[in-house]
Amino acid sequence: MTIQEIEQTIIDEFASFDEWLDKYAYIIDLGKECPPIDPADKTDNNLIKGCQSRVWLSCQHHDGKLWFKADSDAVITKGIITLLIRALNGQTPQDILNADLAFIDQIGLKEHLSPTRSNGLTSMVKQMKLYALAFSQKQ
Repeated sequence: MTIQEIEQTIIDEFASFDEWLDKYAYIIDLGKECPPIDPADKTDNNLIKGCQSRVWLSCQHHDGKLWFKADSDAVITKGIITLLIRALNGQTPQDILNADLAFIDQIGLKEHLSPTRSNGLTSMVKQMKLYALAFSQKQ
């Protein structure tokens, strides 16, 4: 699936909830389902700067595509990074760099987060795009 197709799936899933409390609960559930990151990847190098919570993000490059894993000490933050991973996992560095991730605004995520969590979301997206940039230059 393309990033845009995945984004549309996420938008459709969130459209099924009427209340933001239900959307938060869904994000928390996503965080609980996130596969664990290798404890060896919980390093300062993988820690995303600018997040209120501690968020570790690792990235592997296989067959021209990027594969992310993450963890956080806050379940809501882990759910947010899980959404981002879902949208960008298994995509090429160039596709990730070109992605506008419009689903974030379309589901109302940024506007329903506290300013510090919103800044953290921006930092997560930035770090994923930095990985994509780094791997795109190695090709």
